Amino acid sequence: MIRPILIHPDPRLKKVCTPYADSSDAVRKLAEDMLETMYDAPGIGLAGPQIGVTERIIVMDCVREDTEPRSPIVMLNPEVIASSDEQNVYEEGCLSIPDQFAEVTRPKLVQVRWMDVDGTEQTREFDDLWATCVQHEIDHLNGKLFIDYLGAMKRQMITRKMQKLKRELARGD
Repeated sequence: MIRPILIHPDPRLKKVCTPYADSSDAVRKLAEDMLETMYDAPGIGLAGPQIGVTERIIVMDCVREDTEPRSPIVMLNPEVIASSDEQNVYEEGCLSIPDQFAEVTRPKLVQVRWMDVDGTEQTREFDDLWATCVQHEIDHLNGKLFIDYLGAMKRQMITRKMQKLKRELARGD
């Protein structure tokens, strides 16, 4: 089921999410819905808060070529446990901040630990776009948006654009 994606500014996007104690059928169904929503958007990552879920869950799939098979990952309680000194700059966007993009600098390589939907602990290294994506999504779980890395003027400009977009959507423009 495709879920509605919250648009910034929304106070739910700024909340720190609570951890999962374990996995369940409800969590597996939520993960399926989140992947379907992400692919439909289309996007490469989606975090629980973006659909109004306040638990620590993210989904991502950075495979962008239609010729390659999808590679979806579902993470419960993800945390970066190591990161490289080397940095990467990517132009980031966000499904909760549509059509707005900005360059953000993050570690090029990160090691992440999480629980999968079967309750098994996983650890994996991610680099380049995958590393940027997982860090961006984990930020969502901590109430942080990519625009929080920008200067105040740019952040305010994007926030005003999103407020205008929300007014237009509410009116049905």
